[in-house]
Amino acid sequence: MRLTRVARFGVAVAALAFVATACGGDEEKSASESAQGGSLTVGIKFDQPGLGQRNPDGTYSGFDVEVAKYVAGKLGVQPDGITWKESPSAQRETLIQNGEVDYVVATYSITDARKEKVDFAGPYLTTGQSLLVREDNTEITGPESLSGGKKLCSVTGSTPAQRVKDQYAQDVQLQEFDTYSACVEALRNGAIDAVTTDAVILAGYAAQYPGQLKVVGDTFSTENYGIGLAKGDTDTRNKINDAIEEMIADGSWQAAFESTIGPSGYPLPTPPQVNRY
Repeated sequence: MRLTRVARFGVAVAALAFVATACGGDEEKSASESAQGGSLTVGIKFDQPGLGQRNPDGTYSGFDVEVAKYVAGKLGVQPDGITWKESPSAQRETLIQNGEVDYVVATYSITDARKEKVDFAGPYLTTGQSLLVREDNTEITGPESLSGGKKLCSVTGSTPAQRVKDQYAQDVQLQEFDTYSACVEALRNGAIDAVTTDAVILAGYAAQYPGQLKVVGDTFSTENYGIGLAKGDTDTRNKINDAIEEMIADGSWQAAFESTIGPSGYPLPTPPQVNRY
């Protein structure tokens, strides 16, 4: 039976699609495989002073950046082989799952829900949730004092603000923005009453605006920051865990903390124990 011209075209298209699939065009590379090529794409925050910040001259600085560079070095990649990609809280899992980043070091708390989607190495830092308010505010001293309809800001894709509403102040008004820097700006101009996230993040903003903002109250959660990577990439996760332990053991972890977070006045915490789950 002779094929029509349309049928022959359809067969050709199908054959090309099969060849493309057979060649592995959609296969994902592990972070270790990327490193073997001499380059890595690493997700960080661009707007968190002392942790992950893009500077006016185009460079990047902060504790997360230093951890990411140390890990990359242990994987065989020099700093100039790293491409930094902004990773807002709500996009971190998606960036990892889509293969847009090799790993994420972006104040990324390890949770059971997130571990269903991605893997974590670490933790490399432990902190806790707190509150940031204007310097002249004397009413807000902790999460319970947010009752009375006060306006509380956090970022989309994060859980701190909802935790306050669920556990401490049911009538608090929640406001979400894409970034913490947007929350901080709203706090400075009086549009909201407080910002909540981890104390180490808030300390950086308070230091950025001395005399304008302050961190108040004790921490009221435990947050373990991990390095997120593709689920099932156990080989790379083991290598990153090794790197974190080496960074702590050789003094690089403390030196990085003191040069980045230290100037904010946030105290040096005890180095965490890596969890090789």
